[in-house]
Amino acid sequence: MPGNFSIMGQEFCESYFIFQGETGLGVGFRTFLYFLGLAYCFVGLSAITARFFRSMESVVSHTRKVVKINPDTGGEIIMFEKVWNFTVADISLLAFGTSFPQISLATIDAIRNLGNLYAGGLGPGTLVGSAAFDLFPIHAVCVVVPRAGELKKIADVGVWLVELFWSFWAYIWLYIILEVWTPNVITIWEALLTVLQYGLLLMHAYAQDKRWPYFSLPLPRSERPVDWVPAEVGEDENRNVVDIFSIHSGSGIGPVYENVPGTDETPEYSNKDSPEKMSLEDYHVFAIWRQQFVDAVKLESTESRTLNLYLRLARISWQLLLVPWRLLFAFVPPYHIAHGWIAFICSLVFISGIAYIVTQLTDLISCVTGINPYVIAFTALASGTSWPDLVASKIAAERQITADSAIANITCSNSVNIYVGIGVPWLIDTAYNFFVYKEPLRIENAAGLSFSLLVFFSTSVGCIAVLVIRRLTLGAELGGPRLWAWITFVFFMLLWLIFVVLSSLKVSGII
Repeated sequence: MPGNFSIMGQEFCESYFIFQGETGLGVGFRTFLYFLGLAYCFVGLSAITARFFRSMESVVSHTRKVVKINPDTGGEIIMFEKVWNFTVADISLLAFGTSFPQISLATIDAIRNLGNLYAGGLGPGTLVGSAAFDLFPIHAVCVVVPRAGELKKIADVGVWLVELFWSFWAYIWLYIILEVWTPNVITIWEALLTVLQYGLLLMHAYAQDKRWPYFSLPLPRSERPVDWVPAEVGEDENRNVVDIFSIHSGSGIGPVYENVPGTDETPEYSNKDSPEKMSLEDYHVFAIWRQQFVDAVKLESTESRTLNLYLRLARISWQLLLVPWRLLFAFVPPYHIAHGWIAFICSLVFISGIAYIVTQLTDLISCVTGINPYVIAFTALASGTSWPDLVASKIAAERQITADSAIANITCSNSVNIYVGIGVPWLIDTAYNFFVYKEPLRIENAAGLSFSLLVFFSTSVGCIAVLVIRRLTLGAELGGPRLWAWITFVFFMLLWLIFVVLSSLKVSGII
């Protein structure tokens, strides 16, 4: 853990990251090195994100075989249906996956804090700051991403309202247990209830998607297009950009029907590959795995060779910077194995490893500079660990015909941040304190965290109000005339700056 000692009234940080000789460097140079290391870790998160999303795409595209009887002829029809429901996939795999850097960082912070009666502030600060980054800058980007004049609206307003309710309730609940119910302490039951509410969110959203009586809002749903994602997205020539939203596509792996051999029926339809095409089982797994290492050290593509000299050198330099990360992540097994689950889990392990390094560097930055860890969490950590959220929502806003997944990823990620990202670490620490010390978990800077929640809640009302106004006036939440899109962008970014500045001033004791 970072430690300080005082010489002539001035504190010096004697902790180091790799070599003890780091302590002999100047404060400014050490700060620069640690921030540089932090930035490189965020580059690593970006690199593993592509592989993580590709594995997630394989997981959610898994189908199951269902046999049905044709009521007209009595013959059997084999139907291949996707295992994952659209709404559940958005809330669980997509939102959980894009929030995993923050979740793992908070969990690591909690494990390091075991045995301490006071909770660490790094995890909660990062998750609340990440929620603000998700809601304001990512919404801002999604509004301006569609082409000029293009409008993208939420098709299923009912599901969005359910997700929005649980997102807002998450922060109200957090304020209640911090300031009202048991001020400044968290009990094991409060932590457990926090985690269990994630399950309630999943069930409520699924009930709304299926329009269960008494459990859903009686709101009509716009007809979902057959091709949820435009067909050209999944083309082979564009595979350098990960299509993480093919779960919503009517093309690709969707419901496939075929007649059982021996019947005289004509198949209703089939989008299965022809016998001439090579199936996934025909691929040699080790050959694919070996190719991952070859691709990891490849600095140029055919496309980059057509660029001018300066752009070509810039691209080579960037690829060279990524080589260590890409070589490391090449050890993740191909996503063809076990429907992508092994690659999915291995990617999460690597993300957790990077998150651990991030926590160490953040402690050192706070130790060397004296900056409050909450301030670093609200700003640098929240922005860096939210990069997968930004990438996911931006891709959805660009490629999907509707705004559902782009906005659902934001609202659901915020819910996951509280129910899982804060709930699980607090459950770990409260359970340890309960069984070992018979004491609850104490929150050292509960007032600062509660103040940040109030600021976030107040500014988020303004954000949602603008989205509603855009829906009523323009007919869609995203896109529209460029002028109004950029005005919305500036307003959302202003809300984010208000949150960051006020929260940082509060936890630093200035206001």
